[in-house]
Amino acid sequence: MQSLDIKTTINAWSYLGNKIFVPHTEEEYEKLVVVLDSLIDEVGEEESHPLASLMEIMGILIENYEKDHISELL
Repeated sequence: MQSLDIKTTINAWSYLGNKIFVPHTEEEYEKLVVVLDSLIDEVGEEESHPLASLMEIMGILIENYEKDHISELL
């Protein structure tokens, strides 16, 4: 198992933390949808794309929010 380089992770997270998060409000959900749309435009169907796993993570975060809150949004 590869160990996590905390210092590198902190540096990367300072750039990504405001784009990748668990949404708790409709506004946060909508921000994630915008990011996911951009990722879909970039990645498309290319599973080997460097951002493909990020696109999958964003999709899961959005899906989980929808499962818990979509009835509230309608």
